[in-house]
Amino acid sequence: MAVGGAGGASFWRWWTAGTTSAVGSAVGAVALPLTALTVLDASAFEMGMIVAAGYVAWIVIGLPAGVMVQRLPLRRVQIWADLARAAAIASIPLAWWSGILTVAQLVVVALVVGFADVVFDVANSTFLPSIVSREQLQSRNSLTSGTHATTQLGGPSVGGLVVQVLGAVPTLLVDAAGYLVSSLLLRTLPERRAEAPDGRPPVRAMIREGRRFVVRHPVMGPCMWAATAANTVCGAQHALYALYLVRELHAGPGLVGLLLAADGVGTLIGAASTNRITARLGTARALIFAGFVSVAGAAVVPLGTGWRGFAAFAVGNVVFSAGVVVISVVTRTYRQIASPPELLPRVMATVRFVSWGAIPVGGLIAGVIAGVLGGRATLMIFVVAAACIPLVLLASPIRHLRDLTDHQQGDESQPHRVVFSA
Repeated sequence: MAVGGAGGASFWRWWTAGTTSAVGSAVGAVALPLTALTVLDASAFEMGMIVAAGYVAWIVIGLPAGVMVQRLPLRRVQIWADLARAAAIASIPLAWWSGILTVAQLVVVALVVGFADVVFDVANSTFLPSIVSREQLQSRNSLTSGTHATTQLGGPSVGGLVVQVLGAVPTLLVDAAGYLVSSLLLRTLPERRAEAPDGRPPVRAMIREGRRFVVRHPVMGPCMWAATAANTVCGAQHALYALYLVRELHAGPGLVGLLLAADGVGTLIGAASTNRITARLGTARALIFAGFVSVAGAAVVPLGTGWRGFAAFAVGNVVFSAGVVVISVVTRTYRQIASPPELLPRVMATVRFVSWGAIPVGGLIAGVIAGVLGGRATLMIFVVAAACIPLVLLASPIRHLRDLTDHQQGDESQPHRVVFSA
């Protein structure tokens, strides 16, 4: 795949498409749970179901998505995923205006969006190295994460205000519009295809090859398990944050949007700091440091009541998000650099399958526990899962490295190539 110039028009159109989509999604991230809570009076378990439905696709098609993306045009895959997400989100206001909106529909919409997210994300992660040079991957990944942070910072705040003016359900049209604009921008990009092995090997064999490469890799494997621990916590947070703020801290829609925007502040800080932290500590040490930062943030989130509770939630959310985004940028860049080009889509799919598959698990478990113990106690319990992030890294060869790229891979971590008959 040809790589365009660092400042080329292709990258910036790709970036603009993602940014537009992210703005709508950030607004929708406030409107959808508020629709469930305020319009349909959803329970804690139903909130967990909605969050789980949004991520269960990673468990169902996470691995086959890598093979599918490798066999299809990347740009076209992303466009169809955007259109599917726009149609699903737009169905909620239509059903509400018709008087037939139910929690079940929100779950179905979350499922459709989740399945489209899987395909889009794998294609998007594979597309970026085709238009950006290897030397600039980390800076471009940091820029992407920083942009995402900015949309998370402004989107929920704007979303909370729009919900107060228009209501939760009509605000979802902003989310749908973001996906439509993204699809139009992606149509202007050059088509790309992921590098594929010779012939047309069986899907299962291709999946197995990608999985073995990741799991047996002494650096990539532990990074994946650390991300899995982080995403288990994220799943619990996604399921409980709105419920915790509305029903236990008694925050209004505007304040909910403002407090949820703290996640964007943390992401922005983490993205802006990643290059400086890795330059000073090295990428391997930065991962471990960021892991401990994430634990501290998760522990602060559920502390206090009243204004102290709001302050603790905001500070903890910022700290946790900052740590997680450093982990995300560093590990994503390393996978893009260290993976053989013909394996990259399957490597990305394998990592997403395992780590993002933990999000619905965390959401469902949190919903069940919160139904008995409440949101605050459940968030405290998930601090234990957060502690696994640095512990997994410390138990691996990463603890001996300054930079992840310092690891010299031996034969034992190379993928077991499958021989395919002609």
